[in-house]
Amino acid sequence: MARNRYSNLDNVSTDKTLKQFRQWREERRSKKKDYSFVIPNMPPELEFLRSNREEPTITWIGHSTFFIQYEGLNIITDPVWAPRMGLQRRLGTPGVPIGEVPQIDLILISHSHYDHMHVSSIRRLYGSETRVIVPAGLKRKMERKGFSRCQELNWWEDITFGNLKLSFVPTQHWTRRTPFDTNTSHWGGFVLEGIGEHREGRPPVIYFAGDSGYFKGFEEIGSRFAIDVALLPIGAYEPEWFMTSQHTTPEEALQAFVDVKAKLMIPMHYGTFRLADDTAREALDRLEEDRKRRNISEESIRVMIHGETLRLSEL
Repeated sequence: MARNRYSNLDNVSTDKTLKQFRQWREERRSKKKDYSFVIPNMPPELEFLRSNREEPTITWIGHSTFFIQYEGLNIITDPVWAPRMGLQRRLGTPGVPIGEVPQIDLILISHSHYDHMHVSSIRRLYGSETRVIVPAGLKRKMERKGFSRCQELNWWEDITFGNLKLSFVPTQHWTRRTPFDTNTSHWGGFVLEGIGEHREGRPPVIYFAGDSGYFKGFEEIGSRFAIDVALLPIGAYEPEWFMTSQHTTPEEALQAFVDVKAKLMIPMHYGTFRLADDTAREALDRLEEDRKRRNISEESIRVMIHGETLRLSEL
């Protein structure tokens, strides 16, 4: 039976030819890069995180993996504790050891690429009441792997868990886990909103962008939601002629921050695995240079380190 194939807005293609892969390989051989910079770690606030069910927080584990506490729920995005990604070893230590992560209520998967969906990590986190939220087309695969409490969403669909409203929004990307399942599931990001009565005001709205090239969808997301905090990818963009349709440059990520009208940007998707030819130091330097060029305040960008917890009530 033929399976549905998903696409991007305006049918933007991320397909690459063998010739393009060869060109990238030749370019990589000629580059001399310093990959010695490693994102620092700090001891996680485990005692606080285990007891906290009131204050909204964001803790960076690494890459696109965050531990988010929101509306009384413990949430993990794109869980990857893997020590290697293919031939590439992990460049830094996860911000929280997987065995120390508090009990998880929701696991959010932006798409099925291995650097965003590590099944062994999900198994470690999946408890007796954990729910997994995935893009359309991925539920059946997850159920076959034993994750029975799984729900899939199409773009712009939402679901509520208590006082959390979770919306699935578009990105520009693609996906594949085998040679035979290219784009048979979708890809996207998530918006977290607090709903219902809140004595001390609703929590900040969080936008987790998953993985994406720059596209007009960022503006539409900004028009539909009053976003406060945007978690945006800044790495795996070089060579730009090859990656542009699927990964934002630091400058494009900053433009996406402007497009979604967020108050705070948290960079992600850099410095954990060598997925392309850029380095973490280059990504951060380019982001800072463009911030200055645009005259965006320093306080608008929070560069986190692994294990760091941001308490959103302090914003």
